[in-house]
Amino acid sequence: MEFKDYLTMAVAVIAIITAFAGSMRWMVKHYLNELRPNGGSSMKDSMARMEQRIDDLYALIAGK
Repeated sequence: MEFKDYLTMAVAVIAIITAFAGSMRWMVKHYLNELRPNGGSSMKDSMARMEQRIDDLYALIAGK
């Protein structure tokens, strides 16, 4: 193999690693955004509502 073949291989590997890192960054950013409260539609807000309902149910059961 000549130098240009090694260079081509290195560029291809760097491109693949860069694409993988970019996609991982996008996914982490997207999922972390779901864990922040935003007024009602995020997963964090949904979990907070469910926890409140469960606490209310426990209070009703414990009061009887």
